[in-house]
Parts: sequence; C-alpha cells; structure tokens
Amino acid sequence: MIALLSDIHANLEALHACLAHARAQGATRHVFLGDFVGYGADPQAVVDLVADYVARGAIAVQGNHDAALVKSAGRMNDAAQESIDWTRGALSAAGRAFLGSLPLSVRDDSLCFVHASAIRPERWEYVEDKSSAYESIQAAGARYTFSGHVHDQMLYSLSAVGKMTSFRPVPGSVVPAGSHRHWLAIVGAVGQQKIERAFDEPGQQTRCQRHRHLDPTAIRCPIDDT
Repeated sequence: MIALLSDIHANLEALHACLAHARAQGATRHVFLGDFVGYGADPQAVVDLVADYVARGAIAVQGNHDAALVKSAGRMNDAAQESIDWTRGALSAAGRAFLGSLPLSVRDDSLCFVHASAIRPERWEYVEDKSSAYESIQAAGARYTFSGHVHDQMLYSLSAVGKMTSFRPVPGSVVPAGSHRHWLAIVGAVGQQKIERAFDEPGQQTRCQRHRHLDPTAIRCPIDDT
C-alpha cells in the first residue's frame, strides 16, 4: 500500500496523525506530493521529517510553496506570500536546499506523481474540473496520476472511448480503480483544508489550522510490485 500525502503546509500534528494512520493501515511506501511549508508553524520539523522519509526511499515532489522559497512560483495571495517570507527565516539553509532539489514530477512505472497539473508542472495550474483533469492525464501519460494543490479530494477517470467522469470519494471508502481506465486522483490536503487566517499579527503565525487533517480515502490500484 502506498500512502499519499500532500499540502502539509508546516502542520506537524496533522502530518504525524496521517503517518500514524498510514502505518496502522499497513502502508509500505510513502509519496509526498508537495507544499510542505506555508501557513503552519512548524516548517523546519515538517521538512526534516519528510527529508528523513525520502532518505529511506520515499518519493517527494516540489509544490509551489516550496518553490517560492528558492525562486518565484507565480502570483500568491497576500497571506501566502507573508507566510513564505516568514518561513524563509524559520527554515534552515539545508531545509531550503532540500526543497529546492525536489523534482516537479516523478514517473514510477504506471504511476505519475505531481503537485499540480502534469501539463505544465512549473506553472502550478489547478486541476479543478474534468477539462483540466483530461489535460493533466494526457500530459502525464500514465495509467494513474496523483496530485495535490487543490485541497479537496476528487477522483477523475478517462475511459477507453474518451469519456471523462468525476467522483468525490467518501472518507474511509475503497475505490476500485481498474486498469481499463486512466485515473487522476486529487489526494486532498494534510495540513490545511481551507484558509481561515494565516497570521494574528505580522510575523506572528497562528496555529488555528494545526489540527485539520484529511480523512484518508483508499484507492485500490491493480499494481504488480514484483
């Protein structure tokens, strides 16, 4: 079983909760789909933990908040930009280097892992409807594509005759994802479901989001690991 975690946003408690759930479910692999920093109060601890998993064989890709620490990642709202500015001072040089070294996407046999749309990963385009999902599936060229960026879970599929469908998974359910279709799963956010407030005062990060974490949904894929 592969545990897929995205949009942690420096929320250490939520990350620990989701990792614990993954262990309880028997996950043997971990994939982190980007946006490890931004908004939350523990960027260093989160980056250190993710880097430790990567050192032990996990996959991690870069998100737009991660990229913004080392280069321009496009337009951000004021709260996001303020959070990035604060994070630069809170994160070590080694942490920034780790985030800057991450790839935009990873292809692993029939799987593609990417933070945003696969069509132009560096432009951080959202997959928010069937049209954008179709473009990402086509660009990924994989049977199964897993993304974050959009903080709510959604599952898209493309049939052999080119018909797109969308489905919002029920938390805790198992979704059969047959190999006769192409699939794109938006895995949802670990650390932030929606923005309520990023700062109490300039430079003072609030912890109002720290206990918001995703109710995990399993997606069963017919993958031969041998």
